[in-house]
Amino acid sequence: MCAVRTVPPSTLELLSRVPLFSSLDAEHLRTILRTGKERDFSPGGEIVRAGDRGIGFYLLLSGGVEVRRESAVLARLGPGEFFGEMALFDDQARSADVVAVRPTRCLVLSPWEFWSAVGKDPVVLRALLRETVRRLRGPHGSLSE
Repeated sequence: MCAVRTVPPSTLELLSRVPLFSSLDAEHLRTILRTGKERDFSPGGEIVRAGDRGIGFYLLLSGGVEVRRESAVLARLGPGEFFGEMALFDDQARSADVVAVRPTRCLVLSPWEFWSAVGKDPVVLRALLRETVRRLRGPHGSLSE
């Protein structure tokens, strides 16, 4: 009997599942992907530190991370999950540490490269505003899901 091999989703497919970008077409998503850089993190490696200014959005392509505040684990994230989307909109301090718990690869979008690529595109701007408003109107009135 042949084993069925599961093909991992492409980076484009993972990005399309992020609520902030889910209404964008493949062309717009490819534009956003071109602004990103892939980075690798070793287990125990600190990806972001609470109190530091946010430098971008992180989409986990492989591996896993823990979101921690002091000694408490707030969340465990794996491939396809993300953090730091608010850093695309402001440069406020991070509210928690994010640490790799396995060898981890992330797509990192910095705000300056992101906005230089899409900041004048009305389709992208409307999509971002629509998702932001949806989150603000949601049951918790929060930008973070």
